Amino acid sequence: MAAPEPKYPVAVSVGEGFALAFGLFLGLALWKFGNPVVLDARVAPPTSLVEAWSQSWPPRWGFWFLMPVGFFGVLFTIAHKPRWTGSRWLWILPLAWLGCQLASATQTTDRALTAPTLMHFGGCVLCYFIGNWRLGEERSFRVLLIGLLAAFAVCLVRASDQKLFEFPQEKKTLLEGERTSWTNFAPEVVRQMKNDGIIITTNGLDAANPVIVAKYDKGRVFGTLVYPNALAGAVLLLLPVTLTLAVNGTRGFRTLTRCAVIGLALFLGVGSLLWSQSRSGWLIAVAMVGAASFRLNCSVRWKWLALLLVVAVGSAAFALRFHHYLTAGATSVGARLDYWHAAVKNTVEHPLFGSGPGTFQRPYALLKRPESEMARLAHNDYLEQFSDSGVLGGVSYAAWIGLLLGTIARGTLRVLPPTTFAISVGLLGWFAQGLSEFGLYIPALAWTAFALAGGVVRLIAHQEKS
Repeated sequence: MAAPEPKYPVAVSVGEGFALAFGLFLGLALWKFGNPVVLDARVAPPTSLVEAWSQSWPPRWGFWFLMPVGFFGVLFTIAHKPRWTGSRWLWILPLAWLGCQLASATQTTDRALTAPTLMHFGGCVLCYFIGNWRLGEERSFRVLLIGLLAAFAVCLVRASDQKLFEFPQEKKTLLEGERTSWTNFAPEVVRQMKNDGIIITTNGLDAANPVIVAKYDKGRVFGTLVYPNALAGAVLLLLPVTLTLAVNGTRGFRTLTRCAVIGLALFLGVGSLLWSQSRSGWLIAVAMVGAASFRLNCSVRWKWLALLLVVAVGSAAFALRFHHYLTAGATSVGARLDYWHAAVKNTVEHPLFGSGPGTFQRPYALLKRPESEMARLAHNDYLEQFSDSGVLGGVSYAAWIGLLLGTIARGTLRVLPPTTFAISVGLLGWFAQGLSEFGLYIPALAWTAFALAGGVVRLIAHQEKS
């Protein structure tokens, strides 16, 4: 009688199949769910296949795509007797944070904003645990990255198209319409452009909105995400592993082909970061390159010299690139200080439950300076947790992310495989951007980051045991 086939290869194929499906889901999120959850009610569902292909989808749809993926992930995990790998606080703290969000939701000032935010936060925690349970080895990461990086490439190509073709053409069309008094536009198109604020009426004449024209002049790209700084967050998170795979995955290629692949990845990734004109993204990227220099196979002295060189060159380039912004007084910094002051004040006024998950805009409308523009999010994920869900919610999130980043940073000092190291560096950069942005509230970024973080924690724990 023939011996039965071993079960292990079957388990591996099932695990890799799930990693592939999970990566395709995260790729779909990066492609279609790039709006903050607090804008859920303002994102109109597509009404045709053309709109479904070209436009973003309501963030709440992402949760319904995540549910079956999460169900099968948990089912496969239970079948293989799940066990958390890593510090127990790295699973206690996220559950405590989610519990604080639920408690805060009972006292929210706006249920319409809190409901989608709660679903989104639940998705963050679910992706984090699935990442730890199902991405326990380098091979699983590589399979997951197939769908994720394919969508990332689409995002970067879209950003490049905006900079090189779409924005210049749209500006040209808009100015040409203004010159010809819009006679080359259909009447219904002109009406829609007026409703959208693209055309404004001044002194009885229809003119192109100067604010829109100024945005075209700046040429800040955003790819498939909500705005330029969100694109910078995606680049910080995923470009390191993209370049690592481009370098290591093309070793068997001809020299010309290999250089073309690496050059294309650099052009799309670095170009998108530069064209996003994200100041914080630039500085964080310089720090990431400096940190990655410690991966060089040389003495500690040369590593420190490489770090200092990167920081010096990056800082000088920053000063040259954004000298107009700096001489103008760094207006976005002033705006963020107003957001952060309001977040602190709201925390002091509502220390127990905050104003409710996703509701920063409600207290900010009352606390902001009269001359300040309205904002829906605090542009600081950590301060907003305190403002929205109270002191316990803020402390639990800060403690979770602090411990998570400490674990990841400790892992980068060890001899991690190249792919895991690159993902770790990207995670450190993305969570650092959370000090000045709201990536936590964007499903495309947050779900991806927490899934990768969960897997990296497991890999580092295995590394420390071996």
